[in-house]
Amino acid sequence: MAFKNNVTRLLEARGIAFEVFEFPPEKLSAEATAELLGVPPERVYKTLVVLREDKGKKPILVMAPAGGEISLKALAAALGEKKKLRMATQAEAEAVTKLQTGGISALALLNKGFEICLERAAADLPHIHISAGQRGANLRLAVKDLIALTGAKLVETR
Repeated sequence: MAFKNNVTRLLEARGIAFEVFEFPPEKLSAEATAELLGVPPERVYKTLVVLREDKGKKPILVMAPAGGEISLKALAAALGEKKKLRMATQAEAEAVTKLQTGGISALALLNKGFEICLERAAADLPHIHISAGQRGANLRLAVKDLIALTGAKLVETR
């Protein structure tokens, strides 16, 4: 039986082509996921939760390539943020998204008020791998489809 969840049902309903890859359900790093998939790390994107100092504003979901850190200063500049940004702890990320780390996906959080950003380098790739919204499931889909569906802003995060 093929893997199904709300994210895959959404993609199917919208007629968006994707491929699902399943793994054991433990938390894997984006680098480990790339290794299991046999693809370069720059094709596997992790979703990071970034918190704003202004508690009235929703957190930011940042999709960035495996193996790299993001610059919160660069992200703030790209978004025109005047106040500091900070990375959410694992507990904070899980509390605000209601998803387990290792399974956080912008596609699972559509219409939840999160600002969604994608590292600009992704625009040069035909497709990338992202979480399918739960641990142990990864999706490969076209970058253009991901941007169209999520409304992601292309930003410099390095």
